[in-house]
Amino acid sequence: MKWTDRAVETLRMLWLEGVPARKIGQRLGGISRNAVIGKAHRLGLSKQNDPSKSEPSPKFVGTADLTDRMCRWPFGHPGEPEFRFCGKQRIAGRPYCAEHCALAYRGRSEEAA
Repeated sequence: MKWTDRAVETLRMLWLEGVPARKIGQRLGGISRNAVIGKAHRLGLSKQNDPSKSEPSPKFVGTADLTDRMCRWPFGHPGEPEFRFCGKQRIAGRPYCAEHCALAYRGRSEEAA
C-alpha cells in the first residue's frame, strides 16, 4: 500500500479521535488493521505518552467554525461528517500554519515557502 499524504492525514485524524484501527482501514479503502497500526507506529501515534508531558491535542475545526485566521489544511474527505480543517494560527499571506506550509510548498524556493 502506498500511503498518500491524504491517507496519512486521515489516519492521523481518526487515530487521534480514538477510532479503532480496523475501522480506519475500512475507511481508507480496505487497508488491513495491521497496516494501519504499523503506519501509526511509524508516525509516532501509537506511543503512550504521559498526559502531564504530552502536547495539547490538535485543534481540528469544522467549516462553520473556521475563521480567516485559521489554517485551512483539510483532514478527511469533503462531504463526510468527520471532515475538518487544521485550525491552528495561519501564516500571514498563506492559507496554512507553518507545519502545513512546509508540506504544501515543498520543492519550492525558500522565498516561496
